[in-house]
Amino acid sequence: MTERFGAISFVASETPEAQAALEKLVARYGNAIPEDAGVIVALGGDGLMLQTLHRFLGTGKPIYGMNRGSVGFLMNEFRERGLSKRLEAAQRSVVHPLSMYATDQNGGEVHAKAINEVSLLRRSYQAAKLRLSIDGQVRLDELIADGVLLATPAGSTAYNLSANGPILPLDAPLLALTPIAAFRPRRWRGALLPDQAKITIEVLESIKRPVSATADHIQIDNVVSVAIEIDRSIDLVMLHDPGHSLDERILREQFGY
Repeated sequence: MTERFGAISFVASETPEAQAALEKLVARYGNAIPEDAGVIVALGGDGLMLQTLHRFLGTGKPIYGMNRGSVGFLMNEFRERGLSKRLEAAQRSVVHPLSMYATDQNGGEVHAKAINEVSLLRRSYQAAKLRLSIDGQVRLDELIADGVLLATPAGSTAYNLSANGPILPLDAPLLALTPIAAFRPRRWRGALLPDQAKITIEVLESIKRPVSATADHIQIDNVVSVAIEIDRSIDLVMLHDPGHSLDERILREQFGY
């Protein structure tokens, strides 16, 4: 129980480290059901944090992560004691998810949310051929590549960074559009787009060159077109210890530490 948030609800990954941490923390602080809790404490790695954010999407419940995984970029340091005081002092980071609307070869439509990125990837030995439009205007008539991704500032240090995309400050009103192993145009390195833009990606030769679309962990195969935009109606709140906010972590990442 905390003065700021009230009851705490814990979630944990299935790893032995996370389960051991869960047992200790529940014994010390109790464990409310999520509906009655004012804050969710997630024990695991970045994968669990994304799962937890998706699970409580639209509820407005803040998520405080403690690292019991491998990377832990989105997580705070794990400590068994002092959790109530840490929650009282924690700083809020608010992000908005991407909305993806994908259409497949059979005319089926799928709507999914992404906190990190939406990515399109080739599903055969042949490179994908993609047409990129921004706000209804074609900006790249044909991109031949393994794929392309659109990342939020929160996701810019994940898959986007591995694909040599730019790191974005959390409060930057931008999205990173980044090619994955571009073949033509060979020198195209991507684009920074205003975060109110609507991005449409059409798959050319979709039968010959099949492509899948993924919104975080949700994958749709054999897509023919994908439309993506920010959903500002949803606030996702993460809590971080002072001096270790997501803004600070992203800034440190830009300087290589």
